[in-house]
Amino acid sequence: MKLNNETCPGFKNRYNRVMKIAVFTDKSSFTPDQQRRLATLGKVVYSNSSENLSDDKLVEIASDSEIIAPDPDNFGGFETARPKLTRVMKSLPNLQAVCLSTTSFGWVDLEYCRKREIKVSNVPGYSRESVAEHTLAMLLCLAKQIILTDRRTQQGKYKLEMGTELKGKTLGIIGLGNIGSRVAELGLGMGMNVVAFNRSPKKQTGVEMVSLDELLKQADAISLHTTHEDGNKNLLDKRKIAKMKKGVLIVNTVDRELIDETELARALRSGQVGGYAYEAEDLKKTPLANLENVVDLRGFGWYTKEALANLYEIWAENIVAATSGKPRNLIK
Repeated sequence: MKLNNETCPGFKNRYNRVMKIAVFTDKSSFTPDQQRRLATLGKVVYSNSSENLSDDKLVEIASDSEIIAPDPDNFGGFETARPKLTRVMKSLPNLQAVCLSTTSFGWVDLEYCRKREIKVSNVPGYSRESVAEHTLAMLLCLAKQIILTDRRTQQGKYKLEMGTELKGKTLGIIGLGNIGSRVAELGLGMGMNVVAFNRSPKKQTGVEMVSLDELLKQADAISLHTTHEDGNKNLLDKRKIAKMKKGVLIVNTVDRELIDETELARALRSGQVGGYAYEAEDLKKTPLANLENVVDLRGFGWYTKEALANLYEIWAENIVAATSGKPRNLIK
């Protein structure tokens, strides 16, 4: 794999050396204008790959960098990226900032970064519309049995499967942030009643804020939009699943670890949960594999031309800001 190196008279580090920035993606992903802006910062190295790279190759690309801009693809995807990214950071004694290419930040060891005073930025809001629409599409697939019917049809086993209307049903949104608030708007537009739970106080027209337990009790459909962090692991455990309405539909585009998958599989088999749609890297090593009322996808809700245009512009600006010593979109 050939690396792409660009060196310009850019920002200097404390040793009066031109700063090095390692960007873990194809250079061509950025527009020509964005490439020019990045090239003014110092020595910019691109991985020029979207493949899963070995630890040694990652360390080689990042060598001597003050700023790194990682994308999870080069690190094996969200579910395996964290230890590989930590190894890269540990190899960089002068590392000042990590500019993630994603909104999600669960794949970076924030505690390690805090100890070393490494600034970490993410790309917020770039895929709001894309992921919100995708979430609603997944909910519709569950409600109308679209994916199940297609699977059976492809296998020559077509049969009618009863669906349900969403109008008049209650949509429960866990996490009324950037994307969750847009899903609420779309749900309201379809004639659904919308309730939401958020750990910090929130208000949104047409949305009733309730406790988590009350949401689980009321909701005919649940959509998860929490932050990707350790504190939310198993947010929906055996006890919480038991409190849900029988036959509830659940959509999870955030993090598979939000739900205890073993208990969820039991609930799906018993009918306590009517259907579950989620995105993840590994769809085989899970108790949810091969369940008919599960829609399991590799993550692609963010993958639209509009969202990607937003992503690369915000990501480039984050790199520029970090290099100038005025980082933005910091993860607290």
